[in-house]
Amino acid sequence: GGELLLRFRPETPRFPAGTVPPKADTWSSLQVFLGECPLGAWLVERKTLLFSLAAYRTDEGQPWVLPVVKKVEQKIANDASLNHEYLPILGLPEFRANASRIALGEDSRAIKENRVSVQCLGGTGALRIGAEFLRRWYNGTNNTATPVYISSPSWENHNSVFVNAGFKDIRAYRYWDAAKRGLDLEGLLEDMESAPEFSIFILHACAHNPTGTDPTLEQWRHIAAVMKRRFLFPFFDSAYQGFASGCLDRDAWALRYFVSEGFELFCAQSFSKNFGLYSEWGHPSWEWWGKPAGMWGTRVGKDNVKTMADRVLLMRSELRARLQALGTPGTWNHITEQIGMFSFTGLNPKQVEYMIKEKHIYLMASGRINMCGLTTKNLDYVASSIHEAVTKFQ
Repeated sequence: GGELLLRFRPETPRFPAGTVPPKADTWSSLQVFLGECPLGAWLVERKTLLFSLAAYRTDEGQPWVLPVVKKVEQKIANDASLNHEYLPILGLPEFRANASRIALGEDSRAIKENRVSVQCLGGTGALRIGAEFLRRWYNGTNNTATPVYISSPSWENHNSVFVNAGFKDIRAYRYWDAAKRGLDLEGLLEDMESAPEFSIFILHACAHNPTGTDPTLEQWRHIAAVMKRRFLFPFFDSAYQGFASGCLDRDAWALRYFVSEGFELFCAQSFSKNFGLYSEWGHPSWEWWGKPAGMWGTRVGKDNVKTMADRVLLMRSELRARLQALGTPGTWNHITEQIGMFSFTGLNPKQVEYMIKEKHIYLMASGRINMCGLTTKNLDYVASSIHEAVTKFQ
């Protein structure tokens, strides 16, 4: 038997050894963190804090299952009419309809015109489906040369999604001005003006990841005007609707404005963050969301999202107040001017290294922190650690 197996074994492996892909910054810091502080350890007492993972935490530092999610899960478990049969090819019709209304608004022209929506596997799945469709059918058939512009910086998956969808020309457009710790509107518009016609631009609908810096409404109008004149294609990534300001409608303003201006566009919509459904990538449970019989769920769902957003806003104001009270060098108004889960602190690489190695506060190499990692118990420690880092390494 052994000889026979050797005879049929291929001369060379069918799956040749390749390079190991680089670890994402988020998961690299998580691995180091877990090596120092095993899951279940009391983080405040250990003075070991994780600020890189993109997930909501309560003021006790714990994950939160939203009450409305629990309610819907109970309804699913008790509904004998539900089963695990195949869904239609575009997904669950009720989910698609309600998700579209959440993103676009009840009176959107896109809904009235019955534009297409497709249920995908979470935000990354939606981005990949959209990218595949654009590569196959936009600006010619199977056009891999269409430029795709991604903000600098951006969520690390954006680049890999479009590269793996077959696009060959991935470019960066200016977004973050490190000197003023805010939006580089002039650079952004210059890059749009110089982009080839029909280029694809990935836009963050709200709560830009990782900077937490969004254009103002007037700046969005200016961006839309340039994109319309230059025949540029908007692809919105909407991962934080409601989580940024606490209001679903306010956070959808940019997307809805572009629709009202007559743009053809794509939007990858995810409920992972705003409903804490990190492991439920299909999100079919939200078929009740927005139905007349589900008004309880609609109201409580909005209240739950606002609860999370309000806690983040409070942590922003408290951190800024502490840094200013300590007399930390530099300006810290950007902490409260930014929005959503993340803050680009402005810490440089040496300061970040000090925070990690000396203070055991794990954040991204870029200086990005997840504001949800802040609690009333660790605010003073984090603020004093930032003060030390900035004072030692200016």
